[in-house]
Amino acid sequence: MDNKYNELCLHLKGITEGERHPIPNMANAAALLWDELDKINWAGFYTLEKENYLLLAPFQGKPACIRIPVGKGVCGTAIQEDKTLLVKDVHEFKGHIACDSASNSEIVIPLHDKTGSIVGVLDIDSPILARFTENDKDGLEEFAKIIEKSCDWN
Repeated sequence: MDNKYNELCLHLKGITEGERHPIPNMANAAALLWDELDKINWAGFYTLEKENYLLLAPFQGKPACIRIPVGKGVCGTAIQEDKTLLVKDVHEFKGHIACDSASNSEIVIPLHDKTGSIVGVLDIDSPILARFTENDKDGLEEFAKIIEKSCDWN
C-alpha cells in the first residue's frame, strides 16, 4: 500500500475515533475520499437492507440510484459474490446500472460487521477507463476495514 493510502487510512482513523454510528462515519469517509482521490466522479456507500437490496447511504457526487437489488449491477454483484470488484470498463460489465452515464470504471468493496455479515458496500466511480489499479484495490480495502471496525452496524 502506498503513502497516499497510508495517509488516507490514518486520517480516517482519526475522524472516526470515538464515533460508532455508521452514518457520520460513512459521511466523513466519503468526503475524505472525494477530497483526496483524483479522477473520480462518485464516492460513497450503500447499506444492505433486510429486503435484499442496497439502499443509498452517505456519498459525494451527483445524485445516485436509491435502491439496487442484490445481484444487479456492480454493487449488487459485489454483495452477491462477497468480493471486491474492480471494473476497468463498466460498459462491458453485464447488467451494469448507469446511475451516472459519465462513469466508465468502478471499484466496489463489500463491508462486514463484526460477525462477518455483509452490511453494505463502499463504491467509487470514475469517468476514466481503467482508473483503479490493484494498488487502489489494496488501499481501499484497508480503508473499508477501518469503516467496518469503527461502526456499530445494528
